[in-house]
Amino acid sequence: MVRARAEELHRRAADAEFAGIARIEIERTRDQVIVKLHTARPGIIIGRKGQEVDRLKAELEDLTGRRMDLKIVELNTPQRSALLVAEDVAQQLAKRGSFRRVIKRSLDQVMEAGVYGVKIELAGRLGGAEMSRTEKANRGSIPLSTLRKHIDYGYAIARTTTGVIGVKVWIDLGDYSEEAADGAYAQAGQAPQRTKRPRKR
Repeated sequence: MVRARAEELHRRAADAEFAGIARIEIERTRDQVIVKLHTARPGIIIGRKGQEVDRLKAELEDLTGRRMDLKIVELNTPQRSALLVAEDVAQQLAKRGSFRRVIKRSLDQVMEAGVYGVKIELAGRLGGAEMSRTEKANRGSIPLSTLRKHIDYGYAIARTTTGVIGVKVWIDLGDYSEEAADGAYAQAGQAPQRTKRPRKR
């Protein structure tokens, strides 16, 4: 019920303005329920003087009958979230932006965020064409046949005057082992150690 209510907030905020909710985490304890909303634009969710957060917290407490702890976590690099990138592309397409220009700019922004690769796929009546088609573009590497890579996937829908356009985004964030090692070194306050490759003679 908590996740459904949080997703309803996401859809409602997205209709009015791009809220940028990338992930919802729910932790249940004996005394309370902790809900973390990871967002790129916390001001939209918090509202003026925190009124929106207080109202959402009260609704969740009435719905679940338990004490709620609602936390808003701001994302420093929203370009590393496939869902947020897909929603941003969909918004630009809905505003009648050129799909080729939108794809190129999105690819550049995602690669500047320090990822290993990105792939964007659009499907629908692109550019107002009478027949629907699929356009794909990618930068870097997107290995989809291995479980070692952390591939983030996002999907969004752009509602245009000529029809609906589906937006799919894949982002290669690197190996899971590298992320775990970087997190361990960050907690210890040390720089991550990289394995040295043998030199060829």
